[in-house]
Amino acid sequence: MNEHPIQGLMDVTLEKIRKMVDSNTIIGNPIQMPDGTTILPISKVSFGFASGGSDIASKNNQDLFGGGGGAGVSISPIAFLVVREGNVRMIQLADTSNSVDRAIGMLPDLVDKIADLFKKDGDKPKQNLP
Repeated sequence: MNEHPIQGLMDVTLEKIRKMVDSNTIIGNPIQMPDGTTILPISKVSFGFASGGSDIASKNNQDLFGGGGGAGVSISPIAFLVVREGNVRMIQLADTSNSVDRAIGMLPDLVDKIADLFKKDGDKPKQNLP
């Protein structure tokens, strides 16, 4: 049984999408800074595709097919992961409207500030009260 022409059309479209979008598109190549900091760009990738066709009636016994396909890809940078001296920070490019997402994004900074506060208190000599 011969493959229907729409199958070949869909295969070509999906193969082109695969070539455009891979894991390096989402997590970009690391950028090394002179001070040892590593920056990883993170992107949001959305894509879609459609294809369709129709067998066309013919007066002779020829199989006629008309069809088409298309695809679209959207790549939007959303954040950077910054690795510096063993610490990892996420810098978001767009402010999210979801309060929970904002709170989760702020959590690492809050933990670092609390840890620094305890370190500073532990470094101070204790005073004896009379």
